[in-house]
Amino acid sequence: MPAPIPDPIQIAEEAEKERAQLESEAREIDVLIKQTTGEIDKLQQRQSDIALRLRQLDANLESYSREDIKQAYLSAQDVQLRLLMMRSQLEQLQNKQRMMQRYRAQLDRVSLVARQLAEASASVLLGNDHARSIDQQSIVQIIEAQELERQHLSRQMHDGPAQSLTNLILQAEIVERLFDADPNKARTELANLKAAANATFQRIRDFIFDLRPMMLDDLGLIPTLKRYVQTFETKHHIATHLTTQGETALPSHIEVAIFRTVQELMNNVARHAHASRVQVALDLQDDPVIITVEDDGSGFDVESVLAAARQRGSSGLANLEKRLQMLHGKIQFQSSTGRGTKVRVELPLA
Repeated sequence: MPAPIPDPIQIAEEAEKERAQLESEAREIDVLIKQTTGEIDKLQQRQSDIALRLRQLDANLESYSREDIKQAYLSAQDVQLRLLMMRSQLEQLQNKQRMMQRYRAQLDRVSLVARQLAEASASVLLGNDHARSIDQQSIVQIIEAQELERQHLSRQMHDGPAQSLTNLILQAEIVERLFDADPNKARTELANLKAAANATFQRIRDFIFDLRPMMLDDLGLIPTLKRYVQTFETKHHIATHLTTQGETALPSHIEVAIFRTVQELMNNVARHAHASRVQVALDLQDDPVIITVEDDGSGFDVESVLAAARQRGSSGLANLEKRLQMLHGKIQFQSSTGRGTKVRVELPLA
């Protein structure tokens, strides 16, 4: 039995309530960004002061005790680590701020459409039930897709940057304890800590790019896809080739939909296909836009895999299908076990 479709007024009220909560969270993020920026400014000033102090030490080593020299270098390392963590935190906060702004705009649109639907429904006593049902279901799909995206982001933040930063703090505490007991081992651990901090910083940059590549806003779709394909090839050691036709200017939401579609399909190749080669083609010459992603991997039984994905509801393929359906797009899979996979997506511009 299908689930009851929520009343449009209720949907609008829930969207507006969520927006109010979002406004409160946004104000907190603004405060955190200001505090973090202020802390970074202080750390940069302190770093400059310590750099000057170290130059003085280097010029007059005989005038200072071993303890003074040790404390100066410890202070420099501490400030450098804290500055790296603060800058990473600022990037995360700024990215979250941008995501919240986009989500707030989406909630505004949901609320507006829901209230327009309610007004239209109130003016019609009989008939058009099917059309109203479709509109309401579309709104429900939008809300569900947004919530799934927030859950996915939360898991990514917990398993990725948050865990990595926690590990860095633990390593820093180990180094701190070792300085007096075993300076040589402390230096080794400090080198490991520096390497871990650099690796964490790179993972955070990749994480931010996956969430919303700023290149998409600054340079457009094709340069962003080229960068993504190059990164994918390096990261997964899969020969990857991108071809594009046409240079048509596209609406922002279509560019985002194309990028997310390619991203999800290529993630599936990396996770499941065991491929050595993947070909991505983008045809922007006509309406609809055509996207194809083809690999030489192990392939799969299309019907059973898609049925399982739709049943779970929260899988990447199921979410991709929902997003394309809301944009009136189509997706076709050609695959069989041991014969690779070809996916074709049609995305109308209207």
